[in-house]
Amino acid sequence: MSSPITWLARHLQALLSALGRLLRAPLGTLLTVLVIAIALILPTGLWVIVANARAATNDLTEVVTLTVFLNSDESLQSAKNLELKARTLEKVGKVNLISADEGLKEFREYSGLGTVLDIMKENPLPHVLVIQPNAQNTDHSSLELLRVALTAWPEVDTVQFDSQWARRLEAILNLLQQLFFAVAALLALGVLAIIGNTVRLEIMARRTEIEVTKLVGGSNAFVRRPFLYLGLLYGLMGSLLALALGAVILVALEAPIGELGALYGSTFRLSGLNPEEALRLVLIGGGLGILGAWVGAARHLAKIEPRQ
Repeated sequence: MSSPITWLARHLQALLSALGRLLRAPLGTLLTVLVIAIALILPTGLWVIVANARAATNDLTEVVTLTVFLNSDESLQSAKNLELKARTLEKVGKVNLISADEGLKEFREYSGLGTVLDIMKENPLPHVLVIQPNAQNTDHSSLELLRVALTAWPEVDTVQFDSQWARRLEAILNLLQQLFFAVAALLALGVLAIIGNTVRLEIMARRTEIEVTKLVGGSNAFVRRPFLYLGLLYGLMGSLLALALGAVILVALEAPIGELGALYGSTFRLSGLNPEEALRLVLIGGGLGILGAWVGAARHLAKIEPRQ
């Protein structure tokens, strides 16, 4: 049984051997790493799009509002009491009370029916509460639960909100999330195939060396070790290059996205992967590299035996 120092020395030797082979073929290494980076950046970019879309919808929570029409016989004081009551609800972010007089004044200004309204002896409009949900409760199911709760109040006549808009938005985001998983799975298989094929070519190029190693007693594990490190390095370099390309793309898109948000009165800014997500991408890249190398090496090394 080898000592820890011997074990570490063998792995270090295998790592340096794999690194040396990459450096001796810089063009081939660059092309392979670039293909891996492109395969990794596509699902990563889709993940960033989904994350930013959800952040953008939270930034635009003022667009999602519930309009609560009180009974026409409710007094202004009763409406103010309901405003305070609504503020205590867990799902509610902001509440704005529009009194019947304020509503009539606004309607008079924008409808052009001022002379008709002057004929009416009483104000036909009820007091209205405009409720904005908090950022965590803008999905359709939360809005529907809030609508049902408000409708149950005896002072409330009707509650309206654009449920179709909220439902469509939630469906689009869920579709994008499912698309991310599908694309990520397909491109992960692509990365495995790329690294597996690269390792296969390396094994074929070193067939004679492998035969000699096995002839003097080298095990499959010993022969396989440099190829596993080769796959690991490919995966790590591909994921790091994907992060770099993603950062460049984000910088290029930051200004136009900011201008687009400003047109809609939003302060939204595009954001990339956080440190935890970036580390996860690097680990996934390295893991795919090892797995792809293992599959490629295990399949082809078994076919190579020393010639008698």
